[in-house]
Amino acid sequence: MLKQVPNALTIARFILIPFIIISLVKDDYITTFIFLTISGLTDVLDGFIARKFDLISNFGKLIDPLADKTTQIAILTTLALKGIIPIWIIVIIFLKEFAMIAGASFLYGKELVVSSKWYGKLATVLFYVAIASSLAIKYFNITFKFDIYLYYLALIFTIFSLFMYFHAFYTQGYLKKENLKITK
Repeated sequence: MLKQVPNALTIARFILIPFIIISLVKDDYITTFIFLTISGLTDVLDGFIARKFDLISNFGKLIDPLADKTTQIAILTTLALKGIIPIWIIVIIFLKEFAMIAGASFLYGKELVVSSKWYGKLATVLFYVAIASSLAIKYFNITFKFDIYLYYLALIFTIFSLFMYFHAFYTQGYLKKENLKITK
């Protein structure tokens, strides 16, 4: 029974996405923050339980970052559509995630599941901090929009993580010419 808890917590994050987006669209920043916090806590908890009780699975390695990215992209897209953040931020995120998904799909086809690394996790945390800052700025009607600097920092680490993953895959030989053959 305990074996399924980390994955159930990850699935709960997917379920929370519409609630986060609806409350954000309604300008209910406190409720948005509460749902976002619950989502973040389930993320930390599922990782802790999986590592503590040795319940790490290939499914969890795939679905956990997908839940993170889906939540992040949904919120950032909503913030961009509401004019809270510049649209170009979401364009960069989409391009980076497309490259990561393409790379992960290729490596998964080679029966290699990619685990998240500290730099990817840091980028995710920075985006959550930036999002929480945007919510606080809107709720408290703060005139100094400091959140944009947090988005810039998160973008820097996002691009850094893309290069680091690419570098790691290359140095491990997965992106060398002889390994790029498609297996049937």
